Amino acid sequence: MNAEVTVVIGAGSIGQAIARRVSAGRHVVLADLREENAQAAAKVLGDAGFDVSTIHVDVSSRDSVQSLVEHALTHGSIARIIHAAGVSPTQASPATILKVDLYGTALVLEEFGNVVARGGSGIVIASQSGHRLPALTSEQNRALATTPTEEILGLAMLAPGTVTDPLHAYQISKRGNALRVMAEAVRWGKRGARVNTISPGIIMTPLAREELGGPRGAGYRRMIEFCPAGRAGTPDEVGNLAALLMGPEGTFITGSDLLMDGGVTASYWYGELAPA
Repeated sequence: MNAEVTVVIGAGSIGQAIARRVSAGRHVVLADLREENAQAAAKVLGDAGFDVSTIHVDVSSRDSVQSLVEHALTHGSIARIIHAAGVSPTQASPATILKVDLYGTALVLEEFGNVVARGGSGIVIASQSGHRLPALTSEQNRALATTPTEEILGLAMLAPGTVTDPLHAYQISKRGNALRVMAEAVRWGKRGARVNTISPGIIMTPLAREELGGPRGAGYRRMIEFCPAGRAGTPDEVGNLAALLMGPEGTFITGSDLLMDGGVTASYWYGELAPA
């Protein structure tokens, strides 16, 4: 079978934007926890000329992720993997955030790293929040990067009494995503494939608009006002960067985390957004 497949996990605005840039001539598998989201995205991409199928996936379940892999392989070799699924600090408890954003990402990287085609590439969407977590020890970094997937939630640094705040759980998950991708890039490289992380700032998606009106909205609006770019980003801008990383111009880039937040993190450490 010569067909190539793009797998999009999390069929929201960012996943769709990347898929449109890297999937011409490829079958697109749209996977989401909510099938109605996948179906809505399939309508948009199908109307734009893409060959699309949909499937339910729960990234916190190994059986579910394996079913996704098997479904994708029925359409051809897996050439592109876009992992954009996750939950935010206002959506879930610390335990759920760690299960979905940290364990789920490790699971996706493990399972797709076993089957990704030679010349393939992957993108994991992390977050600017991972860059605002204080420095971890080298032992903690290695633990997040290399602990076997089924053992990662048992790390002492992730114990319920240690991670009690949803934002902390989110930050450590997103830092963990970047570290995990760095380690997985070594394994993926043995298959002739690459994988990188993008850490976006505030990107104007339906979820972001919901967050702006939520309990953390004032802080997000302040980030937009005082960041050097002076605005939020768009899904298409994330798509542009992902296309570079996944395409022929990015073949020397793997195991990297690219921060694209309009300078919010710069302002957090050295500017008007610095904590008191």
